Amino acid sequence: MFQKSNHIVWMFLFCCLSFLSVQGQNEINSPYSSYGIGDINRSSNGILDAMGGVSYGMQNPYYINFRNPASYAAFDSLSFIADVAASVYVSTLYQRNKTQQNTYAQPGYLAIGLPVTRHWRTSLGILPFSSVGYDMETTSEIENIGKVTYNYKGNGGIYQLYWGNAFKICKGLSIGLNASYIFGTIYSYRNTAFDGSNYTNTFISDAYQTKGLYLDAGLQYMFNIGEHHRVGLGLVYSNTAYIWAKEKLLINSYSGTYIETSAYDTLVIQDGVQGKLNIPQSVGGGWSYTYKNKLTVAGDVTWQNWANFQFMRPSDSMKNSISTSFGVQFIPDPFSTKFMKKMNFRIGGKYSSGDLRLRNKPINEFGVCLGVGIPLNTFNTHSSINLMFEYGRSGTVANNLVLQNYFRVALCFILQERWYQRVKLD
Repeated sequence: MFQKSNHIVWMFLFCCLSFLSVQGQNEINSPYSSYGIGDINRSSNGILDAMGGVSYGMQNPYYINFRNPASYAAFDSLSFIADVAASVYVSTLYQRNKTQQNTYAQPGYLAIGLPVTRHWRTSLGILPFSSVGYDMETTSEIENIGKVTYNYKGNGGIYQLYWGNAFKICKGLSIGLNASYIFGTIYSYRNTAFDGSNYTNTFISDAYQTKGLYLDAGLQYMFNIGEHHRVGLGLVYSNTAYIWAKEKLLINSYSGTYIETSAYDTLVIQDGVQGKLNIPQSVGGGWSYTYKNKLTVAGDVTWQNWANFQFMRPSDSMKNSISTSFGVQFIPDPFSTKFMKKMNFRIGGKYSSGDLRLRNKPINEFGVCLGVGIPLNTFNTHSSINLMFEYGRSGTVANNLVLQNYFRVALCFILQERWYQRVKLD
């Protein structure tokens, strides 16, 4: 058993390094990721994402619901679970008469879950906390100076490496805690270039490095009504986290065209300026209802205090947000031996008031999702491949802002393996 556990740990560490390597090469393209710490990752696992991202009142022995750590208590006592996901986005940006389309891939998450004792379950995983990727350019005419071009670029992101534990308190009641290490670097670049040769251009490079601890706790209560009805209730609370941050600032002046490999006059160098990232508290609640293990309906609501957000300096563009989600899953016959009758069909929707307010307009978001779960009998009856298709939009074209439409295809692979079992010989 211990040899198998060591293999699992080494495999997980290798996958984490691979995850970070792929994530480091990825770039999203969202102008709104230039605010705060970027686009916040609000995704659940691959199954729950297809149901609109519901999670607080959901638990299952054969998948990892890392959005409510109390759900780990449902893990099968004789099983090990591994879950990995990735997505491809096709995004279209609109601003007045301008349109831009982008395609990019993103790794989703990597997580494992396993039993420890009769009443204790644990999970370990890594997932993006936020992503940054934008490239914007504007021009203006200044009297007695001429044309000036401003370019803004950014990339990078913040990641969350979590260790979660859940405990069964009594029948149907469980509590859990995720302790997460938050880390990553966000890069931003600003370039001001004059059309003539009478003025010196300026290039500003900013790098923000972050690391610290983040906690979120969960509570779930699952109970039966009669023989065929099961209800789940869940609560999650995330504390206000004060993450250590460090800024490296470089300001260069140059003439002509800026080339990264060239040396220029340095105006300012600031390396190691200390600050803090204040991730605000959030609270969420949800419910689920299951009939005969065939039909599941669930809903969530989340509030987060983004008005108190701070990253090195206060941000007056952030506001409190409320997010809601709703989803349905249907399995024709979960106990059938026929492939088609064990397929999982999912649909969901979600809405967020958004955490940004720009030019007196809230940057809200909504999305609709469809998904299918394909059982893999090659491994065992609880391993699966899960596909999800999502259409969403955020922002607005009013007040010269940007409307973003996206289409997302996500793939999730769940492997459930038996362990803690000895082979018996006749």
